[in-house]
Parts: sequence; C-alpha cells; structure tokens
Amino acid sequence: MSHEYYRRGKNWFTAIGLLFCVMGGIVLIQQLLIWGIDFVEDFLFNAEFTNEKVSVAMLCFGIFMIALGFRKHEEKR
Repeated sequence: MSHEYYRRGKNWFTAIGLLFCVMGGIVLIQQLLIWGIDFVEDFLFNAEFTNEKVSVAMLCFGIFMIALGFRKHEEKR
C-alpha cells in the first residue's frame, strides 16, 4: 500500500452517529404507525416539548456525528 492511502479503520463518530439515527428513526416510525401523519405533525409543530421533537434532534445529532466521522484525517508527522 502506498503511504498516501488512508485506512479508515474503526470510526467512533460514525458508529455513534449511526446509532443516534437508527434510534431516532425507530421512534418516529413507531409514532407514525401508531398515531398517523396528522397527529405526529401536530406534535412536531406545537409549543410543547414532545417525543417527536427529541427524535428529530437525535436524527440531526446523528447526521452531525456521521459528518464528523467522514472528515479528512491527517496523520501527524
């Protein structure tokens, strides 16, 4: 292998980001199946602190962590 090739190996940020995305997605899909689109939409856009808003925040945080995991890695010289 050349010295320019970067082997990603185990990436902690991507793993945690994927975990947050999966958990947030499961909760949103569960709420959609139980309550339907209209109720979930009402819960997302009201002024109260609801489970659906936490799930959306978990998805956003997961995407942020995945983006951190895919940043360029520069080895120290």
